Amino acid sequence: MPNIKSAKKRVKVIKVKALQNKMRKSALKTTLKTTLADVNENTIRLAIKKVDQACANGLMHKNAASRKKSQLMRKLNAVK
Repeated sequence: MPNIKSAKKRVKVIKVKALQNKMRKSALKTTLKTTLADVNENTIRLAIKKVDQACANGLMHKNAASRKKSQLMRKLNAVK
């Protein structure tokens, strides 16, 4: 356990941020899973928006986000 006041605060802040990131990643995974179960244009658009937001927030690498969006579009085109 740190002794310095600022270090103690950093530990608390990091714990909160880690929990927020975990919640956001879980929500993203849930969105992607439900999108793949019910493939239509509206859900795909919502999922792509969520992937872009995750990429902007640093939860997902930009290449991984691009790959996921491509997979979603391929699923949508296969259904059409």
